[in-house]
Amino acid sequence: MNIKGFLFTTVLSVLILFANGQTKYAIVIHGGAGVMSEEKMSTEQQSAYKSKLNEALELGNKMLKEGATAVDVVVKVINILEDSPLFNAGKGAVFTNDEKVELDASIMEGKTLNAGAVAGVQDIKNPINAAREVMYNSEHVFLSGKGASEFAKKQGLEIVPNKYFYTDSRYESLMQLKKQERERTQKDNTGTVGCAVLDTHGNLAAGTSTGGMTNKKYGRIGDAPIIGAGTYANNKTCAVSCTGHGEYYIRLGFARDISALMEYKNMDVKTACREEIGKLSELGGTGGVIAIDANGNIAMEFNTSGMFRAYLKSDGEKEIAIFK
Repeated sequence: MNIKGFLFTTVLSVLILFANGQTKYAIVIHGGAGVMSEEKMSTEQQSAYKSKLNEALELGNKMLKEGATAVDVVVKVINILEDSPLFNAGKGAVFTNDEKVELDASIMEGKTLNAGAVAGVQDIKNPINAAREVMYNSEHVFLSGKGASEFAKKQGLEIVPNKYFYTDSRYESLMQLKKQERERTQKDNTGTVGCAVLDTHGNLAAGTSTGGMTNKKYGRIGDAPIIGAGTYANNKTCAVSCTGHGEYYIRLGFARDISALMEYKNMDVKTACREEIGKLSELGGTGGVIAIDANGNIAMEFNTSGMFRAYLKSDGEKEIAIFK
C-alpha cells in the first residue's frame, strides 16, 4: 500500500469511529486461574503463555480499531486460545474419566442480552463459534451433546474427530490423577479461556470456553457454558468471564451477581469483582474473573496463586501477567 492509500485508510477508520459516536474501546482476556508457581514454571513456559495471550490481545486490538463488534472480537480472540494446546479449551482440553474430551462454551451480547451456549460437545473444533450460532441462529440459548453437534454441522462449522483435541500433557495428567486416586485439584483445571470486550459502538460482550475438569464423570458440566454463572454481559453494567471451580460459580450465580452488585449497589467493576471473589473464598471455592464496564474500566481478580490474564485499552494501556 502506498502512502496515499495508507493515509486514506487511516482517515476513513477514524471517521468511522467518530460516526459511531465513540472511539474508546478495551479488551480483557484470561487463560485460566489455578495453582501456579513462578519457581516451577520455566522462563520458556512463561514466555509461551504470554506470547499467545499477546497474539490474542493484538488481534482484538486490530479488530476493535477497525470498528468490529464486541461479539465478533470475543469469538475471534477466543478462537486463538482454543486453537492453542496451552489452554484447557479446544485443542489441548483436559480429559474426562473415560479418556474423551468434552467441551463447553458460552457467549453473551450486552446490548440485547441475547446469549448462546453449548455443552458436552466432542467434535466441534471451536465451541465458541457454536455458542454464537446458537445465539444468533436458533430460538434457544443452550444446546448440549449430540444435538449441539448436529446444529453446528447445519451451520457449516468445522467438525473434527475427538482425537484432534488430545495432547500428551493432558493425557498424562489424567493418568496421574487415576493412579494416585486422589481428588481433583485446581491445578488440573487451569486453562479455561475467556474474553470481555467494550467496542467502539459502546457495546459489551463476553465469552468463555473450556474443557472442564480433568477426570470429570457422568456428563459433568461446570459454570463456563451457564449464562449468569460463568459468562454475563449487560451494557448497563459490565461484561464478565469466569474461570475456576465451576460448582461454586454456579451456586453463586457468580457472573450475574457482579452485574447486580453494580446495578443495585452502585459498586464499580473492580469492587464488585472483589466482593464476589470474597464470596467464592468463603464457600471454599477457587478461581478468578475478568470484567469490563461500559466506560472501559478493567477488573482481573482471583484468589489463586496465578491467573493467565491480559488487557489492552484504546489509549495504549496494556498488561500481560501470570502471577500475583
